[in-house]
Amino acid sequence: MKVRPPVLGLSLCLLLSAGLKAAEPKAPAPPAPAVLTVPPEAQPGPAFSVDAATEAYLAQMPPGAKARSDAYFEGGYWLILWDFLVASAISLLLLTRGWSARMRQRAERITRFRYAQALLYWVQYVGLTYLLSFPLVAFEGFFREHRYGLSTQTFGAWLGDEAKGLLVTALLGGLAVALLFTIVRRLTRTWWIWGAVASLAIMVVGILIGPVFLQPIFNTPKKLDDPRLTAPILSLARANGIPVHDVYQIDASKQTNRMSANVSGFAGTMRITLNDNLIRRGAPEEIQAVMGHEMGHYVLNHIPKMITFLVIVIVAMFALLRWALAWSLARWGGGWGIRDVADPAILPLVTLVMGLFFFALTPVLNTFIRTQEHEADRYGVAASRQPDGFALAALHLGEYRKMSPTPLEEFLFYDHPSGRNRIHRAMEWKAENQQLFAPAPAAPKE
Repeated sequence: MKVRPPVLGLSLCLLLSAGLKAAEPKAPAPPAPAVLTVPPEAQPGPAFSVDAATEAYLAQMPPGAKARSDAYFEGGYWLILWDFLVASAISLLLLTRGWSARMRQRAERITRFRYAQALLYWVQYVGLTYLLSFPLVAFEGFFREHRYGLSTQTFGAWLGDEAKGLLVTALLGGLAVALLFTIVRRLTRTWWIWGAVASLAIMVVGILIGPVFLQPIFNTPKKLDDPRLTAPILSLARANGIPVHDVYQIDASKQTNRMSANVSGFAGTMRITLNDNLIRRGAPEEIQAVMGHEMGHYVLNHIPKMITFLVIVIVAMFALLRWALAWSLARWGGGWGIRDVADPAILPLVTLVMGLFFFALTPVLNTFIRTQEHEADRYGVAASRQPDGFALAALHLGEYRKMSPTPLEEFLFYDHPSGRNRIHRAMEWKAENQQLFAPAPAAPKE
């Protein structure tokens, strides 16, 4: 499949423009606090005020860091729109210019097996759509991250990770797409129901194999052997009924400055993982607070709840697909060279409809996830008993998340509670449990 010169020319111009902007000298991102220092206003005592403690923690973020974080996160609002518009434009281009039909024809010339045809079509589709969206992908994933001091990768290393991701998508995504088209071809009336069931099963399998088989493609996991860190984490895990015996770390610093951790997998694949940025920059109290949050997701059954929620979402999406594809094929299918709903050439139309669906659903999805994150926050602070560590973690996350959004911003764009709200709630817990932080009484003199 050849991309026409005007398209390539525009892509290269956009990429060059983004590269020149990213190459402009930028001041380094101001460092966030890396040592747990409790402000005087957050010290326990009769005069303890939740609001004053919250403001004191927020004041630890330098004005330059706050301005940079606000600009980065607010720019993400526009990227949500641009991602949607670019993906929609590419889908329409593939349909209206006949490229999708020609990719299907090429797959048919290579093999007569329908399953293999869908797989070969998918490989072409992934490659072409990535090429067409590359300027935006590079700007969003590399140049912009460097501009705000968040990426540690060279362009070559970033391209290497992109190539790995593309290969994984081509292989695993191809198998999934071929399976779904087989369902559509064989179950012509109820394909949308069984397609939803298969999609959910594929998603669960991805969650199951991700920590063990997919993550090592990009980062090297290894056991963390520092008892100063692992002993409190494993003790917290045992106290909360989490069946793990080791703590892992990954070398995320070769890609980013961001700090993160997770409790992932099912059964034998269950593991606790910290990235090395958190280990390097986080105070022990902060690490315990973060792990309490991540364990909260496990104890509160957030993955099963998320899957239940996605059952509703995915079934609704497939019901919409059933109607939208039939209506669109009746109007434009012949002109686009699409034979029927089981034709792999219909995939750009499927992508277009799904993009519209999830773009409109963004506030709903964000609210559901944000609610779970709030629950995990509450659980994590109570389990770890580290409200000040949690406040420091919120400040670190504030390097790339706006700390004090308006209520409308938080509703529309935040899939986590804002930093201000997270610190405020941690200080609320501290206010109700000050006896845990009061200094021990002096021993009586003999």
